[in-house]
Amino acid sequence: MNGRIVVVDDEPITRLDIREVLEEAGYDVVAEAADGFEAIEACKKHTPDLIIMDIEMPILDGLKAGRKIITDKLAKGIVYLSAFSDEEYTNRAKKAGAIGYLVKPLHEKSLVPTVEMAIAKGRETSELTKQIVKLGLQLDERKIIEKAKGCLMAREQMTEDDAYKTIRELSMNKRCRMSEIAELIVMSDE
Repeated sequence: MNGRIVVVDDEPITRLDIREVLEEAGYDVVAEAADGFEAIEACKKHTPDLIIMDIEMPILDGLKAGRKIITDKLAKGIVYLSAFSDEEYTNRAKKAGAIGYLVKPLHEKSLVPTVEMAIAKGRETSELTKQIVKLGLQLDERKIIEKAKGCLMAREQMTEDDAYKTIRELSMNKRCRMSEIAELIVMSDE
């Protein structure tokens, strides 16, 4: 399949039309929802690649639901639907984290390419986010190791190279990460 999609609109006919177009194009529509609350629940259950969601819905609108979905990383992206194409709506959709915006009535010629691009962009963004988190953790580990080296250099009168070798040897002997050893060294000096 090309991607897992949740379709959210308070109009059952609109949901059915979108589902048919997407399934004909090879997409897997994993759920449908009629309001923002159902959208959030569907995303928690299926973690889709994309949500196609109407903005104007009763109870909880698409923008508020979308903010929750994006904040909680329940989907890789959202394409909003609206009968309105004015600047106010598009700006609100941007602020809510949209990676696409379609104006009703929908046309198959615009729906499928928009979905394809949105899924690709959502996957790319998701991968970049993972890399940022990983790099942040690596940086934090590096900082604590540097701090531990400084502690050993001051306390044990070691050179920087010897302090690093000591942390590395302890790490190998104790079979744990260098950052764990470093945290204990820093902790003992505080």
